[in-house]
Amino acid sequence: MKKTATILAVAALMSSTAVANAETLKWARAGDALTLDPHSQNEGPSHTMRHQMYEPLIIRDTSGAFVPTLATDWAPSADNPNVWVFNLRKGVKFHDGADFTAEDVVFSFERAKQPNSDMKELIGSIVAVRAVDDHTVEIETDGPNPILPSNLTNLFMMDKGWTEANNTVKVQDFEGGEITYATTNVNGTGAYRLVSREPDVKTVMVRNEEYWGRNDFPMEVSEIIYTPIQNAATRVAALLSGEVNFLQDMPVQDLARVDGADGLMVKQAPQNRVIFFGMNQGADDIEADNVDGKNPLADVRVRKAMSMAINRDAIRQVVMRGQSQPAGMIAPPFVNGWTAEMDGESTTDIEGAKALMAEAGYGDGFSIRLDCPNDRYINDEPICQAAVGMLGQIGITVNLDAIPKAQHFPKITDGKTDFYMLGWGVPTYDSEYIFNFLVHGRESDIGTWNGTGFNNAEINAKIKSLASNTDLDARNADIAAIWRVVQDEQLYIPIHHQVLNWGMSENVGIEVDPEDQPRVKYFTMK
Repeated sequence: MKKTATILAVAALMSSTAVANAETLKWARAGDALTLDPHSQNEGPSHTMRHQMYEPLIIRDTSGAFVPTLATDWAPSADNPNVWVFNLRKGVKFHDGADFTAEDVVFSFERAKQPNSDMKELIGSIVAVRAVDDHTVEIETDGPNPILPSNLTNLFMMDKGWTEANNTVKVQDFEGGEITYATTNVNGTGAYRLVSREPDVKTVMVRNEEYWGRNDFPMEVSEIIYTPIQNAATRVAALLSGEVNFLQDMPVQDLARVDGADGLMVKQAPQNRVIFFGMNQGADDIEADNVDGKNPLADVRVRKAMSMAINRDAIRQVVMRGQSQPAGMIAPPFVNGWTAEMDGESTTDIEGAKALMAEAGYGDGFSIRLDCPNDRYINDEPICQAAVGMLGQIGITVNLDAIPKAQHFPKITDGKTDFYMLGWGVPTYDSEYIFNFLVHGRESDIGTWNGTGFNNAEINAKIKSLASNTDLDARNADIAAIWRVVQDEQLYIPIHHQVLNWGMSENVGIEVDPEDQPRVKYFTMK
């Protein structure tokens, strides 16, 4: 099946080359968007594709600064500290010609709060969204929320009328395998319109000539042909041959080869993302091990021993070819709450790890399954393979199960994995985002990616209080206290901070975005 998908991808690229011209961006990366439903999945490549066609109220530029998008300005209300007022851009139209108004904003926020939405944690503090008039929206939160705008950069606006007419008001149940009209069709306000969509094969978009920002951005790309290519060698071959002129997920072993090729270049930047392993410590017994009647991961000594067995420097040097930064916490350096001290806490100590295993009663080790994606992060499967050998040094036999992200991620959100790889970017640049998804106990609208089983009432309350704490010194103190618990309990095993490498033809002009979210309206084509 994998071989067939690769052949289809290459065939799609070759067939598209004949019609491509100087204004065509032939874009490839390892995996496809999981879905086009704007609120279904909070996942990087899915957001990246949707950003070409849909838009949020605001975005961030490559420096992390806010950029007005469908909102021209925003500020707390002078009359009520619990309310933010957003003034909307006038004259904006959806791709089908319908006007964008405050009614669409209210509808989109209400839709994004549905149970199936993967965006609901971001707006959990919102109690009401009101249309004051066609171009003014009030967002009321449960107490003052000083960082609300930070949570909105990937929250896309939908056309209420189009969504209702196509029976897709309900957010797609991705984990349940549901397919809806919104999963393969788009009616956004963005710079590009959807022409065709073949999941895992090819997606074609064309420039929206009626785009509100047509004269404000370069908009030099007239057509986008996006092709996912899982195989690393095939991706690089496509770039070297000219079948692709923009490549994300550059294989680290081919950076020098591509950068030295005529007409090609590689651009690099640190990414706002951490790669780590999660462990199910909450269950009394787990399915993925060979220990009957108890859960070895429930013992913090075992979790710490597993972390101590991981040689992050070896992964950086051998697997990543120097293209990573070893991590000691699951927050990137971009994020409020990150500290160099905590990020340096992960050390390799095989003998110390063996001693902890023996102290916990597992001196003879145990076996466990590691669930890993093979098409999402840079060298994700090779990292997991390296971890298998490293954990074997302390007596833990790891059976690796590496599968595509579309099947891997539901294992985490559905609680069907006990030991797994995950990567986490932080578009809000604040630790609250990490805590809401990965540390708070799992509930219907928060903690949805917390596969560890950790559920501490005191920590949960402290996390929820962050949304309305306007005393920033006190808020930062709470963030530090939560991180101390995360570190001491070894909720996760941090591996590294990713480094981004984008490969491109010399005629393609764009700078690397720390969020790994290229927005094609900014591209130039020399």
